[in-house]
Amino acid sequence: MKISVHRARSLARRLALQALYQLQINPRSWEDTHRQFAEDPEAERVDRDYFRELLAAIAPNREALDVRLGSLSEIPPLELDPIEHAVLWLGLHELELHPELPYRVAIDEAVHLTKQFGATDGHKFVNAVLDRAAKELRADEYGKPVGNLEKDTL
Repeated sequence: MKISVHRARSLARRLALQALYQLQINPRSWEDTHRQFAEDPEAERVDRDYFRELLAAIAPNREALDVRLGSLSEIPPLELDPIEHAVLWLGLHELELHPELPYRVAIDEAVHLTKQFGATDGHKFVNAVLDRAAKELRADEYGKPVGNLEKDTL
């Protein structure tokens, strides 16, 4: 069964969220965590390259991401729920380093993950923080009307 690029990327984000959550609870190298999750049978449907890229880029840079989060959030990063914290890292990373991904898509994906795994109203907080980040990081794109989004950019 062939899986769409969009779905494989969404599953890569989901797997990255789980790995980033685990790194907060059980600190170890991102490489060991990557290996553990990549070997899971569920990972067969995941865009493995994107999963690796997310984990390799985010895990070693969590402190820098937290500095940015500190300026965007009324809740200090160390006080965040681990799920929302990991989702915010993912969202910030995609907003900052994946300009091919429309900012609305990055935010929607983060909100969706938070609705699935986070606290009851956590998605509202994630949406607000990433919206502030998009205003800064995607100033040229922010607020423009939605055109035809290419499915492959997701």
